[in-house]
Amino acid sequence: MIQLTRIDGTAFYLNPDLIEVMEATHDTHLTLTNGHRYVCAEAPAIIVERIAEFRRMSMGAIRRSA
Repeated sequence: MIQLTRIDGTAFYLNPDLIEVMEATHDTHLTLTNGHRYVCAEAPAIIVERIAEFRRMSMGAIRRSA
């Protein structure tokens, strides 16, 4: 899960595997594979970096346990 921030400043966690579309306007709009939409304060580049870090951590855990 990655941590994101709603426009009102509250934090929420999102499963990055469910992101289908990311649109950059004034805010960042995320559309998930299930049709749910979220608006967050982070720029798309920040979200992409958080997803990459999440994947690195996940793969590291798999490699250590194998």
